[in-house]
Amino acid sequence: MKSILLLSGPNLNMLGEREPEIYGTETLDTHVSNARKIADEMGYELVHFQSNSEGELVEKIQQATDNHCGIVINPGALTHYGWSIHDALSNYQGVVIEIHLSNPNAREAWRHTSVVAPVADGSIIGLGSFGYELSIKALDNIIQRNGA
Repeated sequence: MKSILLLSGPNLNMLGEREPEIYGTETLDTHVSNARKIADEMGYELVHFQSNSEGELVEKIQQATDNHCGIVINPGALTHYGWSIHDALSNYQGVVIEIHLSNPNAREAWRHTSVVAPVADGSIIGLGSFGYELSIKALDNIIQRNGA
């Protein structure tokens, strides 16, 4: 079975409690469960990892090449300054989809730059929980298109 790594960055463990007017009331566990359901339906195993530590996320990315055909990543605030995540993803050989519940481009100016987007195959932003379903489908679409 093909495997997808779903990475969740800092503070995403607080979803459902943190700024529900921006991020909604669903918890991270709910988002992961919904993504896992779609992945299962499409024949993928979904492995989730959340960390508030940039270094731990980098280590998971570095380990992913031999274990996962794709990465879906919501880097949280590291989106805007996590150059070590950028570098790790640029070395990863599988498909990368960046996801954000909110639309960073419609928020504070410092959120308008993503250091992840240049090394991702695509970005899904601003669609709330639906973005997780779309990210799995997009990843599969790219894999199928590339014949991987």
